Amino acid sequence: MERLLKYRLQFFAEGSGGEKTEDATSKKLTDARSEGQVAKSTDLITASALLGLFFVLKTFVGTIGNNFINIFIRTYNSIDVYTRNDFTQATAQQIMRDNTIEIIKISIPVFISAFVIAFVTNIFQVKWKITGKPLMPKFSKFNPIKGFKKIFSKDKLVELLKEVVKIAVIIYLANNTLQKNKDILSRLYDMDLIPAILLIGNIVIDLGYKISIIFLFIGFADYFYQKLKFKKDMKMTKQEVKDEYKQAEGDPQIKGKIRAKMREASQRRMMQQLPEADVVITNPTHFAAAIKYDKEVSDAPILIAKGADYLAQKIKEVARENNIQIVENKPLARMLYYNVEIGNEIPPELYQMTAEVLAYVYNLNNQQA
Repeated sequence: MERLLKYRLQFFAEGSGGEKTEDATSKKLTDARSEGQVAKSTDLITASALLGLFFVLKTFVGTIGNNFINIFIRTYNSIDVYTRNDFTQATAQQIMRDNTIEIIKISIPVFISAFVIAFVTNIFQVKWKITGKPLMPKFSKFNPIKGFKKIFSKDKLVELLKEVVKIAVIIYLANNTLQKNKDILSRLYDMDLIPAILLIGNIVIDLGYKISIIFLFIGFADYFYQKLKFKKDMKMTKQEVKDEYKQAEGDPQIKGKIRAKMREASQRRMMQQLPEADVVITNPTHFAAAIKYDKEVSDAPILIAKGADYLAQKIKEVARENNIQIVENKPLARMLYYNVEIGNEIPPELYQMTAEVLAYVYNLNNQQA
């Protein structure tokens, strides 16, 4: 015995309206940007800041080192002076306060340069737009099911791969640097304090400089990946594109109905004015155009009605009911239909042909009278 099972195929559709195959519209990109959703690589920002930091340190290491040495000497001398006189807790606090201020003065230019580079890198990626919406709490973020899915998502796998690459780079460069400088480092115990500090500082800065450059390449790769990922995430279904178009432009069906109602109203007004026409010029089967001329109202005849096919037949019917002359003139009928709007005067290039028709109609009406 066969049993028929009914399935709702829309449950198998991917998202709303099917598969997301359409590129994001400008409206969706604008809305996403206002929500703080942009293609941005934090790795690129971090790498740029680190590179700027170590570049400044490498460039001004001598000046910075001398400033710290001067602070040490001044502090040591101050302690020596106070020890011989009266060294109290307040004195120690004052020395620490002065040293902290001096260290901050030395460090501020270094960290400002790193901040400026990170800021410029951020502007390079997302341009300039301030929004506070990403800071607002969203209850959807507290969904444990979505959070569990994100742990095993492709994005987390990519992040894990990046972190592994970073750690591998750091280990390799650190080991390589130590191997190259192991002979020099083994003689640190035989060196004076200041040369030893400068040597270690140069090694650390060179290592950080190399790591920052490698991280910068990783950051650029991550930036292009984020751009592709963002473009894919912003894709829309055909139904979403249609819905957005309806919201922006209005429902095409409703607009079509409105245009149809407007055409009907215009045709009714046209038919109401049609009995005032002096003549109806026809194709004879496809087009009809009704003309009225009143020299006290306008300098040229006015087109008060026109139509094609079925509407042309209706115009001729109304003309017969109101004893309006119907004149066959194919060229004039076509030119009036295609070139003159209802309510407008006849253009000068049609004066001669129209005048001949009106003269014929006036003569015909006089004879009938």
